[in-house]
Amino acid sequence: MSRDLVAMTTPWDGALVMMVDDESMMTDVIQTHLEDAGYTRFVACNDPREAVQLIRQHQPDVLLLDLMMPGVSGFDVLQAVRADEALQYTPVIVLTAASDPATKLRALELGATEFLSKPVDSSELVLRVRNTLAFKRYQDRLAYVDMVTGLSNRERFTRRLDEALQHALPQQHMLGLLHLGCEQFRQTRETLGPRAADTLLQQVATRLLNVVVAPQDRDSAALHPESLGLARVDSQDFALILPEMAQAEDAATLAKQVIQELAAPFQIDGHDIFLVPHIGIALAPSDGQTANGLLKSADLACSKVKGHGKSGYEFFSAELTARSIERLTLTNQLRLAIHRHELRLHYQPKVCMRTGRILGAEALIRWQHPDHGLLLPGRFVPLAEETGLIVEIGDWVTQEACRQMAQWHQQGLRDLKVSINVAKPQFDNGHFLQYLQKVLARTQLPPEWLMVEVTESMLVSDVAWALKQMNDLQGLGVRLSIDDFGTGYSSLSYLKRFPADELKIDRSFIIDLPGQTKDQAIVQTVVSLGHSLSMQVVAEGVEEEDQLRILQRMGCDVLQGFLFSKAVPPQAFEALLQGSSALDLIRPPVPLGA
Repeated sequence: MSRDLVAMTTPWDGALVMMVDDESMMTDVIQTHLEDAGYTRFVACNDPREAVQLIRQHQPDVLLLDLMMPGVSGFDVLQAVRADEALQYTPVIVLTAASDPATKLRALELGATEFLSKPVDSSELVLRVRNTLAFKRYQDRLAYVDMVTGLSNRERFTRRLDEALQHALPQQHMLGLLHLGCEQFRQTRETLGPRAADTLLQQVATRLLNVVVAPQDRDSAALHPESLGLARVDSQDFALILPEMAQAEDAATLAKQVIQELAAPFQIDGHDIFLVPHIGIALAPSDGQTANGLLKSADLACSKVKGHGKSGYEFFSAELTARSIERLTLTNQLRLAIHRHELRLHYQPKVCMRTGRILGAEALIRWQHPDHGLLLPGRFVPLAEETGLIVEIGDWVTQEACRQMAQWHQQGLRDLKVSINVAKPQFDNGHFLQYLQKVLARTQLPPEWLMVEVTESMLVSDVAWALKQMNDLQGLGVRLSIDDFGTGYSSLSYLKRFPADELKIDRSFIIDLPGQTKDQAIVQTVVSLGHSLSMQVVAEGVEEEDQLRILQRMGCDVLQGFLFSKAVPPQAFEALLQGSSALDLIRPPVPLGA
């Protein structure tokens, strides 16, 4: 029998039953029946005038309510309960000796959940209470529990955090909040699929429980993860309450423990997944005195850690709030940038390793901001992805690159190929293919002059769809390039199915190439793999001559990087074509090991 089914057929651990009836003998009898059935938490109220106040105080899991009482009737109590935001969903079982339809109809209209007729049969009483509590628990689980991890969701966590603050602040106790974010949840979903991402979330939740639950309590049958001050508050974020801390360093100590607990790799579908946890810490009352305020502060601190690109933790500071406002302003300005003609394309040359001749270029977007000057894509492309503007910006890049290419074509530069990058939303929804067809027709650009770059992770997230998209693009006549190769989770069986003309080695393998034998082995393997699949191999991020010499000896085909040129405006690129080459850099390669 499943755990959920067991919960529906046995008493709810810790459930509080409250009864309002002006006859004390009746409440004593009901309490005896329920205690015999295992419901040991019982509150009786024999003065209906105090009923609503006591219900607010105890917030029972189920309320037994007599209708016919002097002074304040059960109808009055029921109406007050349903009008109270904190009590409006409390199950109410009405006890009444009246059997006329009008009485029951009125109780139903006011929100009664169940009816019990007086005199009460003990078996029926226990059955009604059990079923009502089981349904309430099911509803609470749907409303307040994250279905993937079993932890509290954001709504329940926010309520719990507010309660903790209401307890801590009047006593001048310091309360801490940890906000944990990991980009690898999104990356795993995109590369290995939703099921693998859910498995990773579950394993992370288990490790977090190991940090916050004492070893002697982990096997307790009464332990419910959703009852702890730990929650999944977003698709790739967790949060943890630290009540009544003695000093701020206690939060830092716990953050270090979390980072250490998450350091070992996670085994997901045969892959080792390493997390890079970012933890933001906010303290009450200094960083916020409400749940929403404290969550916002911790989230901002987490974003600061994320900006460093490595695991760690940070405390909140007022500086982060100012940066957040700047980010919001930049997002609003980005929406207008296209229509104000503020976007630019710069072109980074791709140089033949053998001849030193410029074979083509990669079109890279820039934003000529009226106040901040020329902004690189790292400053605004993430904002475009978050806000959905990336598709519109991607359309602009496609249109502008094809327009510029057509112009160069008319000037006689007929051997040049330009690469454009496609964002995942463009690729996934099929929009890019349709738009590219229109642009090629409008600019009359020969499609074989255009190279479309897609990242490895985009291809493996849905192989069948990616293969169809790649084949359709190839059918248009454009060239295809696989970018950032080596950073995803693709397999050779996938790679050989994709109709690509070019393979680009990710710059992370090029940076330490002269001093890292492992990187050299990886790059040599990728070069050999690309050639065996009849692909041209491009090395990105080449900045030093030592890197170039090693790549030459390995047989890499194309150089792209600051060693020859950064990305430049169209006019400067034309000057490179007319007056410069990399011949002074390109010399006959020395054999490896010489």
